[in-house]
Amino acid sequence: MDSVRSPEWPAAPLGGVAANSAAARYGMSSGTGPIVGRAGPPPTAPPPYRPSSEQGSVPPPVGKPAAPPIPVKILIAGGFGVGKTTTVGAISEIAPLTTEAEMTSAGIGVDDPGVRSTKTTTTVAMDFGCVTIDRSLKLYLFGTPGQTRFGFMWDDLARGALGALVVVDSARLDDCYPAIDFFERAGLPFVVGVNAFDGRLALELGEIRWALAIGDHVPLVQFDARDRLSVRDALLVVLDRALDRATRDRKA
Repeated sequence: MDSVRSPEWPAAPLGGVAANSAAARYGMSSGTGPIVGRAGPPPTAPPPYRPSSEQGSVPPPVGKPAAPPIPVKILIAGGFGVGKTTTVGAISEIAPLTTEAEMTSAGIGVDDPGVRSTKTTTTVAMDFGCVTIDRSLKLYLFGTPGQTRFGFMWDDLARGALGALVVVDSARLDDCYPAIDFFERAGLPFVVGVNAFDGRLALELGEIRWALAIGDHVPLVQFDARDRLSVRDALLVVLDRALDRATRDRKA
């Protein structure tokens, strides 16, 4: 997958996400706890993850029209306030569809974005964006809502997905256990992406792997949800993980 190169997309205009939010479209008015382990161990893990060998892109035959890119559905999941909406907005080549709503006093004590967050809105349905990897592959990104009360939507959003990026805040690891448990039970290939808030992590990656109780077969990467190229690199690991799973299933 190292040979895959993304196009140089134009920088998204300031306020692009907010301009396409539910509040803007429908005229609505604007307006760190201890690390807790999961209840049980993860299921038996497959062999440790190894990136696939480098493969070149094959151009279409001369005289024949190029086939449309293959659509690939990828989930962007994680706890509340970890950077899922920012991740989708940073990489999407279209104005991302968001369902952001203003947080109200009713969420005090229920929705905790963390002491470092200046978050004032929350996703109440999903985020959507897309990005063309090359002439043969196009990713469709679906961001899940992070709160437990929206968990009923996850099964529908995961239907047809080939992989997932689980976004993690290293200072609030306890918020990401439900997402990891969900994808382990679903058997969907996933990558854990630790969002470096302010360019720093609260814990080392090895400590995070131990705390999350994920096996060596699950890639664990650090990325910046605000940076387009950093998000691209994390998504390429998700694609490589999905390809690795498909290859093993074919040989089985």
